[in-house]
Amino acid sequence: MPDDANELLSPIWPSDAARDADGTLVVGGVSATALAERFGTPLYVFDEDEVRAHARRALAAFDGAASRHGTSARVYYAGKAFLSTEVVRWVADEGLAVDVCSGGELAVALAAGIDPARIGFHGNNKSSAELDRAVAVGVGSIVIDSLVEIERLAAVVQRRGARQTVMIRVNSGVHAETHDFLATAHEDQKFGFTLQDAPEIAARIRATPGLTLVGLHCHIGSQIFGTAGFRESAARLVEMHAALGGLTVLNLGGGFGIAYTIADDPTPIDDLAVGIVDAVARECADRGISIPRLAFEPGRAIVGRAGVTLYEVGTTKSVGLQDGATRLYVSVDGGMSDNARPALYGAQYSARIASRVSPAPPTLVRVVGKHCESGDIVVDHEYLPGDVAPGDLLAVPATGAYCFSLASGYNYVPRPAVVAVRAGEARVIVRAETIDDLLARDAGAVVDPNERIDMSVSSDRSESR
Repeated sequence: MPDDANELLSPIWPSDAARDADGTLVVGGVSATALAERFGTPLYVFDEDEVRAHARRALAAFDGAASRHGTSARVYYAGKAFLSTEVVRWVADEGLAVDVCSGGELAVALAAGIDPARIGFHGNNKSSAELDRAVAVGVGSIVIDSLVEIERLAAVVQRRGARQTVMIRVNSGVHAETHDFLATAHEDQKFGFTLQDAPEIAARIRATPGLTLVGLHCHIGSQIFGTAGFRESAARLVEMHAALGGLTVLNLGGGFGIAYTIADDPTPIDDLAVGIVDAVARECADRGISIPRLAFEPGRAIVGRAGVTLYEVGTTKSVGLQDGATRLYVSVDGGMSDNARPALYGAQYSARIASRVSPAPPTLVRVVGKHCESGDIVVDHEYLPGDVAPGDLLAVPATGAYCFSLASGYNYVPRPAVVAVRAGEARVIVRAETIDDLLARDAGAVVDPNERIDMSVSSDRSESR
C-alpha cells in the first residue's frame, strides 16, 4: 500500500509528467482534463519529447558501445510496438531506422517519407505481393524466415531484374525469461530457422541470383530484464557467423523491458548496450575474427514509457473477498479493446486519478473495462484514493507499446484517437474511430446519410475525427 495514492512514480510515467496547482495530471505541458474535454476518452496520449529522448538514448548507447570495439551499430525502431507516420518521422529524425513486418506497416513507413533503405522487413509469412513491393521501393534488408520465402523472393528479383540484401532469421535456442507467448527464440515456434539449419539456408540464398546475404538475425523475446539471455544468444550467433564466413552484419533484435509497475526493475539501456556488445566482442576475439556491424531493434523501450491512456470512470462497485476484505471495482469507458495485454499476457499496469488529487486513504481497486468479458481487466490490482468515483479521469501509464497496435473493435467499441503532446500543445496523429466508421464497413447497414451518430463521452470530439 503506497503512502500516497496520488504520487506519480518514476520510471513508470513520462519524464515530464507532473501535477499542476489543481492536482491535475499534466503530460507534455498539457493537462489531462484539457485533453479529455477536447478529444474525449478513452484517449492514447504520446509525449513526443519522451519518444525522441528514448530514441536518441538508444542510438547513443548501442553505437557508443560498438565504437569502443571498432565497429558501428544501427538501431531500428520496431514498428510493431506502435506505428504511425508521425512516430516514424520522430525516430527517423533522431537517427533510427525502422523495422516493419507487414505490407501495411511498410505502407505507413513509406507514407512518412523515410528513405526505404532505412527499412528492414520482417515477418514469417510475407506474401509475394508484399515482397514485390519491398523490392520495388528498395527496402534496405529483408529477413528471410522460410524456404518458401526464398523461392518467392527469387521470383520477384528475377522478374524485376533487381538485387536484394537479405538476412537469415535464426533461433539461438536461448529462452528469454518472459511470458511463454513472448519468447520467440526457442525451437518449437513459427519464426526462423534453427542454428543447425542455417548453413543449408545460407547456401541456398547464396546460390540464388539476385539475393545478397549479409548476416544473421535473432530475437529472443520481449520485455526482458538483464543481459544474460542476450549474452548467451550472442555467443551462439557469433559461432554461426564465423562458420558461415563472409557475413558483415549481426542483428541481435530487441525485447528490452520497461517498468509497468514499481515492482519492475528494467536494465538501463546503456548497461544493456555495453553488456551485449562486449559479449559479442569477446566471442569474436576468441575466434580471431573481426566484430561485424551490429543491429538492434528496440520498440517498447522507445515508446512504452511515452504513452499514457486516459479513461473516464463510469461506475464503481465494492466486492467482498473470501478473507473478509473488499475490493473496489472501477469501471472505465475502454478496456480490452484498447489494451489487450492484460487479457493476452496477464500484463500488469499502474493507474492514478488524473483529474484531481485526494486526501482519501488508499483502497485496493481493480480497474476493469466495459466489455462483455470477465477477463476485461485494465489494471489487475492497484491502490487509488478510496473516494474514486464516476466522472473521475483515470490515467494508465506505460501504454505506448502494444496497446494501439493490438487494439480491436470488440463489442463495436470504437478505437480511440492518438494524440501527441509537446511543449503545451496537443495534436491528433491518429484520428478516433467513430460509430459512423463502424457502420460504413457493414455492407448491410441502412443509415440515414444526414444523421451523424456520436456516442462519445465528450460533446466535442471533432478534432479527433
